[in-house]
Amino acid sequence: MTGPDSSAALSPQALSPDTVALLRQLLPPLHLLLGLALAAWTLLFLFRIVLTWYPQVDLRQGPWRLVGGPTEPLLALTRRLVAPIGGVDVTPVIWVGLVSLLRELLVGQQGLLSQVMLRLSVLPA
Repeated sequence: MTGPDSSAALSPQALSPDTVALLRQLLPPLHLLLGLALAAWTLLFLFRIVLTWYPQVDLRQGPWRLVGGPTEPLLALTRRLVAPIGGVDVTPVIWVGLVSLLRELLVGQQGLLSQVMLRLSVLPA
């Protein structure tokens, strides 16, 4: 759909009051949970970066499974595409950057969910 009517169909004023009320209830918890989940992923990848300095640590045993389990599938996939640079595995650094970018795009100050919540807050109840 193109033309002058296409932007009107996407505007918040085109939403029904019930839809606006539902979005006002669902978006804040979703925003919070998504922000926390992406921050946790970033933290796990940062732990992986630090743990590369200690090659004797087995990520399949003990409490290290909490760090290795969720991150290893993504890192293994990325290692197929990006070879180590000078013998150093840079894939955790790549994922820190990607997850941080995704977090900023979705829940940052100018993120998609933040902007939708801001738009909904100025609509009449």
